[in-house]
Amino acid sequence: MRTFVALDLEPEIRERIQEFAEKVRQLAPASRWVSAESLHVTLKFVGEKPQAMVEKIEAALASIRSEVFEIRFSGAGFFPTPRAARVFWVGIQADERLSVLAKAIDDSLSELGVEKEARAFSPHLTLARASGGSGAPGWRKGDKSNRQFAKLQDFLERNPAPDFGTMTAREFFLYRSQLSSKGSQYTKIACFELNSATN
Repeated sequence: MRTFVALDLEPEIRERIQEFAEKVRQLAPASRWVSAESLHVTLKFVGEKPQAMVEKIEAALASIRSEVFEIRFSGAGFFPTPRAARVFWVGIQADERLSVLAKAIDDSLSELGVEKEARAFSPHLTLARASGGSGAPGWRKGDKSNRQFAKLQDFLERNPAPDFGTMTAREFFLYRSQLSSKGSQYTKIACFELNSATN
């Protein structure tokens, strides 16, 4: 089973981002756009694991204690660089509780043998991926300049940075990812509530 851990979006935030995506989609028609219902903030990609391991992961996540926090969605950009853009993203601003939660998840799952993250946590919301090649955000050997997002980049330079609002993160989820002819389908397996941290 292919899984990952993520925050879901409040409906109002999702709707505003969807409206923005529909407005600018024609500026990068060859790109692969993420459907509005699939938008989420990835905290940890787990990958393919057997059912027994997924149950252990669920138990480990249930033991994590973290506080509720505010998260704002605003601004936009490109990974790994604007010139060699592979991913178009919406920016995320939150205090240290977001990165603390991501680290707690990473640390907890590493004890089960899930590989730890090599890069520092960089919260973002992926809206589109360049067609062809990888959709991974990090720089890769062989990356070269492309113009797939050029019109979209021009639009963003000429207009105010988008602001989609702020929500309160009160829970996170373990998701199952299934590939289909319509792209990845995400299903929530388990929910874990955030609360006041206990020492």
